[in-house]
Amino acid sequence: MPAHPNPLVIGIAGGTGSGKTTVAQSILQRSGPERVAYIQHDAYYKDLSALPPAQRATTNFDHPNSLETELMVEHVRALKAGEVVELPIYDFTTHTRTAKTITVEPKPVILVEGILLFVEATLRELCDIKLFVDTDADIRFLRRLQRDISRKRKLLEKQK
Repeated sequence: MPAHPNPLVIGIAGGTGSGKTTVAQSILQRSGPERVAYIQHDAYYKDLSALPPAQRATTNFDHPNSLETELMVEHVRALKAGEVVELPIYDFTTHTRTAKTITVEPKPVILVEGILLFVEATLRELCDIKLFVDTDADIRFLRRLQRDISRKRKLLEKQK
């Protein structure tokens, strides 16, 4: 795909379970996937394969140190420059990155999403539009609980 001279970078942040992904999916559907390069901060969790499984499970994934934000910054800059990037795939059941990646091509809109997206000044500065999704803490807790139960089921099925 040809480089776009001034891609629009939209950042979406908010607490866990706030609806960031829902907002991102709405933008993606309304704009058309052919016009939007979509990357999630969740793909950039650090690979914990060097740690024992018990220690992996105790990691605070809601802390900025759990993410390889520098790589995400590099990828956003590359997409803005018209370059293709390879998005990591993170396996939440094992807390490791897989060997596979997803190819993301530059497009007129670059949509980035994550709970800690605006913590890093460099990421904030890369965003032309910044959206913060605010949802009541009780609702966010219930959504996260449902998601965690679903992930636990998948992990148990994988172990069978």
